[in-house]
Amino acid sequence: MAQRKNRTAKIRKTLKRTYPDVKTQLYYKNPFELLVATILSAQCTDKQVNTATKVLFKKLKTPNDFAGAALETLEKLIRPTGYFRNKAKNIKNCASMLVEKYNCEVPSRLDELVKLPGVGRKTANVVLGAAFGIQGIVVDTHVARISKRLELTENNNPVKIEFDLMEIIPKKEWSDFSLQLIFFGRAICKARKPACPTCPLYNLCDYPGKQG
Repeated sequence: MAQRKNRTAKIRKTLKRTYPDVKTQLYYKNPFELLVATILSAQCTDKQVNTATKVLFKKLKTPNDFAGAALETLEKLIRPTGYFRNKAKNIKNCASMLVEKYNCEVPSRLDELVKLPGVGRKTANVVLGAAFGIQGIVVDTHVARISKRLELTENNNPVKIEFDLMEIIPKKEWSDFSLQLIFFGRAICKARKPACPTCPLYNLCDYPGKQG
């Protein structure tokens, strides 16, 4: 474990130097907008979500607005983000629960957030970190892929990966470390063609598919 933590410390230091100032790329003005945008980001790029929410948040602003909107209207507004029928249903139901149980306020606790329709641990941790400053490990496809390539976990299950990372990453760095891995995954350690020769973590990586 000591050797693993020492190697992880070098990874953390390198990522921090490479991505010193990280924050979510989703546009939002309040926790509710971030919650909606994060639900929309499933299987969709942040750029596509931001294009959709630019129009969406002009027409619908509050949980009451979303809860009262016709499902067809919501589907039309978020269609470019993909899986729009399921997302529209989740967002509408999520807004309704916020109205009915939380006085239109987004809760700032993980155990309450994950009870909302369409909200899993990944979405909850995004909202907690960006909107409330509460540390959490966000395990998206980039974090899952890179964590395995760097041998920070042996698991495939996102929740197990989250808990594995929580053991070896200092709590104060959970949110930033997640975002650093996401930025790193988008720019360098891509799924199909990782840019290994230009990778700042090249000497710390024993990934069998590493390219010289």
